Amino acid sequence: MSAFTPTEIAYLESQPLMRFASASPTGKPDVAPVIFELDGDDIISAGFDITHTARYRNIQRNPQVTLVIDDLATVDPWSPRGVKIIGTAAIETVDGSPRFRIHPKVIISWAINDTTPGIPKMERREVG
Repeated sequence: MSAFTPTEIAYLESQPLMRFASASPTGKPDVAPVIFELDGDDIISAGFDITHTARYRNIQRNPQVTLVIDDLATVDPWSPRGVKIIGTAAIETVDGSPRFRIHPKVIISWAINDTTPGIPKMERREVG
């Protein structure tokens, strides 16, 4: 069974950007908008030269990360929806280029699996 529901997978595959948050070992936060893709249950993110980023330095010492992929389904009525992923990140090298592989531990989604109008219901589940 996948960590993500089929509806969450479709949503994630439709989105071009996510926000990637990491923290230094002393707790200094960093967040950056980045491209991403799904690879099974994992999220993959790379970039032009990630070795010069705060998240690269942070993950080397503190692999705990949070990702947010969200948008507005409509603005009238106001309908926010999204997926928040709390997990661990690892740096891997593919074809000579480093990239991040994020493995979810907790998935929180709103207005993705349940699209009932009104205030979105938050769904939280722990995964692998």
